[in-house]
Amino acid sequence: MTKPQRISLLLLCGPLLVFSVLVAAPSGARPAAPRGVLLEQLTWQQAEKLLTPDTLVVIPLGAQAKEHGPHLPLGNDWNMAEYLKQRVLQAADVVIAPTVNYSFYPAFVEYPGSTSLRLETARDMIVDICRGLARFGPRRFYVLNTGVSTLKALRPAAELLATEGILLHFTDLLRANADAEKEVSQQEGGTHADEIETSIMLYSAPKTVDMSKAVKDYHPGNGPLTRTPRDGGVYSASGVFGDATLATRAKGQRVVEALVSAILADLETLRRAPLVAASATERGVPRGPPTDGGMARDTP
Repeated sequence: MTKPQRISLLLLCGPLLVFSVLVAAPSGARPAAPRGVLLEQLTWQQAEKLLTPDTLVVIPLGAQAKEHGPHLPLGNDWNMAEYLKQRVLQAADVVIAPTVNYSFYPAFVEYPGSTSLRLETARDMIVDICRGLARFGPRRFYVLNTGVSTLKALRPAAELLATEGILLHFTDLLRANADAEKEVSQQEGGTHADEIETSIMLYSAPKTVDMSKAVKDYHPGNGPLTRTPRDGGVYSASGVFGDATLATRAKGQRVVEALVSAILADLETLRRAPLVAASATERGVPRGPPTDGGMARDTP
């Protein structure tokens, strides 16, 4: 997106962007004009001017129906994705597509309200979104990813799109948060609705956290979480995998700011990445790998 295009679009859509700016700005601070644009707020004529081969498109991804223990809502990952979306909107010259609220989350399906797509469905949904927008020019896409099991769908999606000359990169939370987590974590172990994830939410969306209901529920193991002790799963009566009682806003700030920096660095890497010509092979979507049982670890 060129500077003249950005200025023109802000003049057309300024009032629509006010809410996004206010959400992202610190309390008491004068909000700065966002560098990015929300696709959902544009008309198709405005979108036509912005969706060029030089445009970098961000696709936020966060579950809106996935258990996160007794102290966090089912929409926790959605809340995280929406927060990160606003941070990217302020800091990066990108077009941000609507947030995707379903994906591959097989480790939590025993808990009421939790929903997981088949691996092939989760993969193909991202592929179809990128293909659809690529028709109008963009060739670089970034999934602002708030899950871990989602990587199993995003990797094959990127491979498929690469054969068509479309670049897809995505957030790897385990990599992006590793150093910050080591600095602040005190829990014995855990990776879901735990000390780290709860701390993230205390910083990014504190009104969604009920610390009076936070618990420690940690039984080491591998596999999906299960509400009843049995073989082949990780027992968690609460849905927590770790110690949420150790969470603090200060820990969350350290992890979130490191994550935002990593995401912005990812975007600049993608912006500079050379495009590859589409292959001459058939471009239909293959069946892909079979769905597996998932992992207990899904979010940081």
